[in-house]
Order: sequence, then C-alpha cells, then structure tokens
Amino acid sequence: MQINKFLITALCLGSSLAIPQAQAEQNKPLKACVAENEMPYSNKAGEGFENKLAELVGKALGRKVEYALWSDPRYYIRDTLYKGLCDVVLGVDKGDPNVLTTQPYYRSGYVFISREADHLDLENWDSETLRKAQRIAFVPGTPPEVMLRAIGRYNDMFNYSQELVGFKSRRNQYVKYEPSKLVYEVSSGHAEIAALWGPSAARYVKASATPLMMTLIPDDNVRADGQKVDSHYSTSMGVRKNDPALLAQLNKVIEDNQDEITELLEEEGIPLVDEPDAPQP
Repeated sequence: MQINKFLITALCLGSSLAIPQAQAEQNKPLKACVAENEMPYSNKAGEGFENKLAELVGKALGRKVEYALWSDPRYYIRDTLYKGLCDVVLGVDKGDPNVLTTQPYYRSGYVFISREADHLDLENWDSETLRKAQRIAFVPGTPPEVMLRAIGRYNDMFNYSQELVGFKSRRNQYVKYEPSKLVYEVSSGHAEIAALWGPSAARYVKASATPLMMTLIPDDNVRADGQKVDSHYSTSMGVRKNDPALLAQLNKVIEDNQDEITELLEEEGIPLVDEPDAPQP
C-alpha cells in the first residue's frame, strides 16, 4: 500500500508539471524567418503572402507570431534559423538538406507571361514565338536561363537582362531582380514575354492594368545535352534539424488547414499543380 501511495503521488506531481509546461509552450511566440523586402513573399510591413501564411500557422498553433527579418537570401538560414533567432522558415524547397522540411503546402511552376491582346502561342519552350521574340525577360540562374541557352536565345537576351537588375550590393555583389519590374516589362510592351517563377509574378500579373496571361510551363523540359530541367517545385516549411517536435506540429497544421492555405494562395493568383505521384517500389 505504501508503494502505491508513492506511485500515485509521483503521477500527480508529473501531471501537474506537464500542464504548466504545455501552457508555457503555447504562450511562447512562434518566431518566423521572413525577408524584410522580398515581395510578394514578405516584407517588414507584413504585406506578403508568406506573412499571411505565417499568421495562419500561428493562429492554428495558438501562438503569437514574431518575425526575424533577413535581407540577403544567400545566407538567411545560417544567419537566422541556425542562430536561434527564429523557429521556422517558410518557402523552402521540399527536402532542402539544410533543414528538416514539412510536407509540401503547395506546388507551383515557372510560367510564360504575355499580353492577352497578343495571342501568343506559348505552350512550351519549343514554341516558335520564343525564337522570334525581340525581348524575353528572365532571371539569370533560373531554369528559364537554362532553356534559353538550349533554344539558342540566351546570348540574344544577355544585354537586355542586365537592364533588369533592380539592386546590387556594393559589398558582396548580391544582385536582385524585382519580379514586379519584369512583369511591367511585358505589360508596358517593352518585352514580348517574361519567363518567371509563378508565385513571384502572380500578384503583379493580377494587378496589371494591361490584361496579361500566365501560361504554366510544362515540367518536361530538357537542355541541349538531354538532361531534364525541372520547372515545377514543391514548397515546404523548414525547422532546425534538432526540432522534430515542431516539425510534427507544422505537418499537422498543414494537414488540418490545407484548404485554407490553398485558398490564400489562389487569392494571390499563384498557379498550383498537383504533387507528383510517389514512385512505385
């Protein structure tokens, strides 16, 4: 009987400790790493769609959202998440080796953007329109650059692409291309076509005074040597590798709130595609 008393006392103590610990976790703010000026994703004013997603996640977890702002995309995981300044990063590639990644919360792709009135035939990179266009706006280092090389148009566009740079860091030569500017190149008639990542361009296509079209580029492109060039990518949230507990919570949030997440992305105008089927064993 004496042993049972001790066991009951110990269990009661354990339960009483667990409740405050759970409450403390819920009261702790959820710190999200977001860019201070990388629209349409996020900014310090909270106007980006990733700001809205972070708030959705915080609400689902019952935690207030606080932001750790970054300015250089090359080092933001190292300088924020790894240093403990935040708990979660949004908008990482599925399977990013630098973090633990959640299940994807959306999948999208690169798009061709053109003026509706031009009625351009832009089904894929084999379209004849791409071989005749005088100006094609694109961001160097992305799949569209690879495909412009594959169809022999990269050199034709090199000087033009240099005109599109919106920012350059004096210290370390970080070059930034503003998606709003590239979309405006098409709406203003200065370029016939832009080939951009859909989520980065959708807001500006939707807001354009000149009616524009977004044509999703198929995910079956190959470069000159026959190697596949992906055009569709899945997007996840990332946490530190020693934080599987938060990873599990975020996966549950995505699972329970996928309809609301999708509605938010569709309101932004982002073209969404289905996740590919898992390979058969």
